[in-house]
Amino acid sequence: MPSASSAPSASSGSSSPLAGAWLRGIAVNPSAGPGVQLRLLRSAVRAAWEPLCEHGDLPQAVVEAVLAHPSPQVRGAFARNHRADPAHRGRLARDPDALVRARLAGGPRPRSDQVVPLPDDALMTLLTAEDGPGDDPLVTADEIRQELAFSGQIPPSFPHRMTCHDRSELRAYAAGYWHWLTPAERETLRADPDPAVREAARKRIRDEDPEAMRADLPDEDCLPRRTLLYNCAVSAAVAEACLTAGRDLTSLAHNRYTPAFAVQRLARHPDPEVRALVAARADLGPGLLAALADDPDEGVRLRARTHPLPRTWAQRDALDRVIGRGADQIGALARSFGEPDPGWYADCAASGDPLLRRAAASWPDLPADAAARLAADPDPDVRHLLACNHPAAPPELLLEAFLALPRQRAHLRTLPRLPRTGLRHLLGHADAEVRALAAGDPTLEELPLRLLDDPDAAVRRAAAANPRLPGDLLARLLEDPATAEDAAANAALTDARLHALLDRAGVPEGAAAGEAR
Repeated sequence: MPSASSAPSASSGSSSPLAGAWLRGIAVNPSAGPGVQLRLLRSAVRAAWEPLCEHGDLPQAVVEAVLAHPSPQVRGAFARNHRADPAHRGRLARDPDALVRARLAGGPRPRSDQVVPLPDDALMTLLTAEDGPGDDPLVTADEIRQELAFSGQIPPSFPHRMTCHDRSELRAYAAGYWHWLTPAERETLRADPDPAVREAARKRIRDEDPEAMRADLPDEDCLPRRTLLYNCAVSAAVAEACLTAGRDLTSLAHNRYTPAFAVQRLARHPDPEVRALVAARADLGPGLLAALADDPDEGVRLRARTHPLPRTWAQRDALDRVIGRGADQIGALARSFGEPDPGWYADCAASGDPLLRRAAASWPDLPADAAARLAADPDPDVRHLLACNHPAAPPELLLEAFLALPRQRAHLRTLPRLPRTGLRHLLGHADAEVRALAAGDPTLEELPLRLLDDPDAAVRRAAAANPRLPGDLLARLLEDPATAEDAAANAALTDARLHALLDRAGVPEGAAAGEAR
């Protein structure tokens, strides 16, 4: 069997299945140098574009070539790269292709609630963009803004900075976060010299006007009705109508504006879900809270007893994110626009109640000493939430969470502190995802040869990419279409061997195409 560097180039053109497998593997090879990566950006090598640009850890020279590339496929893939510096990705906010801008707005892949925000200038560009005559009618500026709104790339501090921005449309945008603005910021927007900004503020003030909500409330069951009853001021007449009809009661129980008489009646409702929502409210008096703490339903009692008075609505919302679900369901949490005071999280970390400690473990800014205590917490959900959310979680805890939380493995694999070595004890694990992690360990004393025949394809791929494989075996794997892609991703391959594979695949030498788009 000839080695990768000695076989004739005529045997496999760039369109062959074997050549395509090499290109896809080289694209994600962690040892590939800039010269190899730039060759992959040649216009004929489309098979490598998305794996290289969406998943690769690219040096600056390659980033510049990607951003200048003439193909929107290349730029759009880079827009989703979770390893890329957001400042580099943010340069695509002005890309001429709407689909590239939409991919930037949608956020990195794999999706995670913990996304590093885009720079302010990129956010402002996307938020103020207008459709042009040559834009794709299937991807409008409004749709791109909607993608951005749900991507997690807007930091909670951004609306505050926009309340005094020179551009009136950004001040109007800030008014959309009315509930989280300070009283001084609200007053500034109310008195804004631009009528459009004042109108945006007026609309949000209307959310706190119960008669305005009553006028806007649809009669039929629909999302606008649920949204109004969940978030906006509720008149006594609307609350009474809902109570009488027995409809929208969970929305009323959650809504901070629900009148006190309605809250009292909801606290006695036969549905424990309704009573539990009441038990979580921040406006309860001691008597009603004590009654709910003795409720016959365990879930209601738990919600009432977990969070003592006095409370805030932000604290209620933070607890809502962790109560009733395990760490595998919760995973990494996005920052809220209305986070509780940091001191509350610190108090939760020291609490004897594991539910409060879970809330603390989900906060990525928890001080290091408190995080260290929670890393050894007796409650596994506390430890695993810390692993998913806190940047200082110890590596051994991340590995523990990887074993225990199958739903969170895609997120945990993106974290650099997840151990990739010392995994010999996991080679025979019953879970294929765990075996695949272990199969890639470059420090294994025993070569993972038997895993090359593992019944799971992901394990076989990881074993083929292990840099501990001997050179003759790696050369054979490169010639087998079933293992060629993963063998080409093997970090043991030198740049010289990768260039030889590119020669055989028919990839031209030289700089990347389109570097001066």
